[in-house]
Amino acid sequence: MQFLLFNIGFGEFGFVILIVIMFFGSKQIPAIARELGKGIRMVKDATDDIKRSINDNAINSDIDDEDAQNSITDSIKEGKKAIEDITGTIKRKL
Repeated sequence: MQFLLFNIGFGEFGFVILIVIMFFGSKQIPAIARELGKGIRMVKDATDDIKRSINDNAINSDIDDEDAQNSITDSIKEGKKAIEDITGTIKRKL
């Protein structure tokens, strides 16, 4: 069985754990895990704050859904036209 995130098996994972224990020592591993957990929690809180801020701004803005959709559609059309202009000159040269 393999870990999906790093695509390593239990043998490789055990070897990595053994190296970590040898490098840091068994007494420091709980402190390292705590600090790692705090760091992950800080990142998660920051992303939640950003999501909350974006949602609050979207709710408080006066932009109509139809106007936003039209604006996005227009931007996509402009992007497609720019790509077609570039690929068109490339196709002509070939």
